[in-house]
Amino acid sequence: MALQMNTEELMAFLDREFPQITGEFTIEDLGEMRIRTRMTVSERHLRPGGTISGPSIFALADVSVYLAVLAMIGPVALAVTTNCSIDFMRKPEAGVDLIAECRMLKLGRVLAVGEVLVFSDGMEKPVARASMTYSIPPAG
Repeated sequence: MALQMNTEELMAFLDREFPQITGEFTIEDLGEMRIRTRMTVSERHLRPGGTISGPSIFALADVSVYLAVLAMIGPVALAVTTNCSIDFMRKPEAGVDLIAECRMLKLGRVLAVGEVLVFSDGMEKPVARASMTYSIPPAG
């Protein structure tokens, strides 16, 4: 299955459909059924104690799977998360960007399943692992 959208098309789509997060996420690598994304960490992502919040880590995992799905099926804005399981395994480095390594495990007509490992930039071990399922709306 070939890519239906490239990095530039995905970023333009994200900026157009979700202007509230413009500049927060970037795509570092894209291939069939996989994507590597970066979240630029700022003060708004921190929780008390100076660590990156769980909702911010979730957002990176969610955006990563969303972009991986769209890369494969094209610009379907209404693809939505239907399930998520996330394990927070280590404290992320404060003030360091997060990197998500996502691979799609299944891409069907109606459902897509992806797995994401989230790392603090420069750390070898992941800070979180997520499994996400997306619902793909019917064509037309």
